[in-house]
Amino acid sequence: MSLRAPDFDSPAFRTALGRFATGVTIVTTTHPDSGKPLGLTVSSFNSVSLNPPLVLWSLINTSSNIQAFEKAERYIIHVLAADQLELARRFSKGTPEERFASANYSINEYGLPKLNDECCAAWFECYSRNRYHEGDHMILIGEVERCGHTHSLPLVYHAGSFDLTPQSITDKV
Repeated sequence: MSLRAPDFDSPAFRTALGRFATGVTIVTTTHPDSGKPLGLTVSSFNSVSLNPPLVLWSLINTSSNIQAFEKAERYIIHVLAADQLELARRFSKGTPEERFASANYSINEYGLPKLNDECCAAWFECYSRNRYHEGDHMILIGEVERCGHTHSLPLVYHAGSFDLTPQSITDKV
């Protein structure tokens, strides 16, 4: 049996995907050449396996950060809390220096920038286990070495915008 051609265009596909609400994360690492902090907002994050503990996220091939994450041995995924909309927006634009300028973070034992625990709903320190190039994205599989969480509600991205409360999702349905 052969693959059928899609009966939709890219905007229709994007709109359909947008009906699935996702959490919002910031993924951080360091630049492989300069060692300076790098971070970006990502909404394509999922669990893969409990044993071993694996997660995945994806990065568009045209990202200015693609080469750094192709070489990164480790990274940290921070699940943002509902009150961190400004942080999500800041890490989605500008230079790495601008993104970290007023961020509340420390450096972990591997030299990676880690947003402080109290500002995130959860965090995952990952060893970069695998990378796969598929379509217009690179899929990164991380083996979780350390993780933690708070009792904060997560920031949610749904139908092309950030949602600050679970009720706002039901309002859009």
